[in-house]
Amino acid sequence: MKDYKAYIFDFDLTLADSSEGILECFKHSLKHFGCPVPDDRTIYNTIGLTLQDSFDVLTNTPMNPLRDEMRKVYVEKANEVMSAHTYFYSDTLAVMEGLREKGAKVAIVSSKMRYRIVESFEMQLHAHPYDLIVGLDDVPVPKPDPMGLEKAMDILGVKAEEVLYVGDSYIDAEAAVNAGVDFAAVTTGSTDRERFEEYPHVAMGGSLTEALEKNMNLM
Repeated sequence: MKDYKAYIFDFDLTLADSSEGILECFKHSLKHFGCPVPDDRTIYNTIGLTLQDSFDVLTNTPMNPLRDEMRKVYVEKANEVMSAHTYFYSDTLAVMEGLREKGAKVAIVSSKMRYRIVESFEMQLHAHPYDLIVGLDDVPVPKPDPMGLEKAMDILGVKAEEVLYVGDSYIDAEAAVNAGVDFAAVTTGSTDRERFEEYPHVAMGGSLTEALEKNMNLM
């Protein structure tokens, strides 16, 4: 199978399970504004959307006029609890370091803020196994717009055909299509195999190792 010059990863539910912190922050924010709190699965299924779009879904109010205020309350709570409640998958560090040892560039493109991702790596892994992070604070529009991936490719100095994007969500799959890069799916998020089959992909697995080692023999 094809080797790539750069491997770009989503963050939430691709490299780490941050759902505990995310659920806590959403519940706190909704309660703060006196909104009904949906069940955990409903909240979980919004992971991958921007915070504002998630609040629109969770309050069943398109373009909720309070969406930006809700985001601010969420971020305040996340500053307290998110990184401590973010748990990297057991193979994340080995996969990222293994790819870099092969000479590939490793990056992260996420709808999470860059500083939060850096904080999580420092707090939980005490490592920085990446060459670049492009977070929501680095681009004016979120995925599935390709701008984040395009920015990462430009900084890394690679072409679309030299890149594999790895993600857990249909939003990641759509971003890969929009950016013209290959996609590998991991089913560690809310998007299942059946949904992923609707999108072009070169590999799919229940973990990073399965998607990148067993299916593609890259490690």
